[in-house]
Amino acid sequence: MENTSVKIAEYLLQIKAIKLQPSNPFTWASGWKSPIYCDNRKTLSYPEIRSYISSSFARLISEKYKDADLIAGVATGAIAHGVLTAEKLRLPFVYVRSGAKDHGLGNQIEGYFEAGQRAVVVEDLISTGNSSLSAVKALRDAGCEVLGMTAIFTYEFKKAADSFAEEKCILDTLSNYTTLIDTALKTGYITQADMETLKEWRMNPSEWGKDK
Repeated sequence: MENTSVKIAEYLLQIKAIKLQPSNPFTWASGWKSPIYCDNRKTLSYPEIRSYISSSFARLISEKYKDADLIAGVATGAIAHGVLTAEKLRLPFVYVRSGAKDHGLGNQIEGYFEAGQRAVVVEDLISTGNSSLSAVKALRDAGCEVLGMTAIFTYEFKKAADSFAEEKCILDTLSNYTTLIDTALKTGYITQADMETLKEWRMNPSEWGKDK
């Protein structure tokens, strides 16, 4: 999957789905200051890229999770990617909300499924892992067996790795932070000084930039 990781990093940089601004940091919803912002929803606007992503997901799942009989997308960012992947695999699809609806049927999982089905979860982005793992918990609580999760990109935070290990959930990603910044440096998207800033941020993202 190494070539896939580099190619997706190149795609994300090419369409500015990932923006790197070490000298002008973004502020995340969590309040964290960050030199990077990732919006994988932009990939859906490019047929070649969205097709490559869903084909990569489908290949990974067919090779690693041969027993999968359900694809579950995490709302909202991974619904479309999950549908495209399920279509390639000819498998049923559901999506998982961040919480149960407060009206109508009160569903958290939308679509038809049965207890005992073996699900692979599709996600667009892994940061701390909290929202992604809440989808895993919802599926397990509903009686599904979660074989693992696949995502387009991960920031590779230790907190996320620890959380997935604690929940005993396998995580595979098509690309990652290390590959991204290496690719950005090689293509001249960032400087060596930017590279050092980006490495420093990932070591302690919750505290980075607070003194600036």
